Amino acid sequence: MIKSLFIKFFLFLLISSTSLADIINVNNKQIKELLAENIPVVDIRTSTEWEQTGIIPNSVLLTFFEKNGAYDFKKWNTKLDSIIDTNKPFVLICRSGRRTKIISEMINKNYDKVIYNAEFGINSWLQSNLKTIKP
Repeated sequence: MIKSLFIKFFLFLLISSTSLADIINVNNKQIKELLAENIPVVDIRTSTEWEQTGIIPNSVLLTFFEKNGAYDFKKWNTKLDSIIDTNKPFVLICRSGRRTKIISEMINKNYDKVIYNAEFGINSWLQSNLKTIKP
């Protein structure tokens, strides 16, 4: 009985650990390294935010939360799948890293690949005087 429970528990851990994405917080230096490896950066901010601060060159622009806070995860996720290869790693970036942390956790249930979270967002990128361009 105990052996059977142990085996079931072990299988559960094995299955659940392989079905979730790895969420890795990254800093600016790491983002630059990932960009050099052609890992896409998905900027989830609003168009107003992109206009105010600029974007990291070659970013994929895909707003997640609307100005009023509303979102449609299924629709956004479908669009993400059509824009980038979500079977490969990608970086999520927002203003401060708070929204992308939330989204990373949502995505975590759908992917078994690596998701990089720009831990301090575009604010950190700008504070480090790194290049942005107009969207």
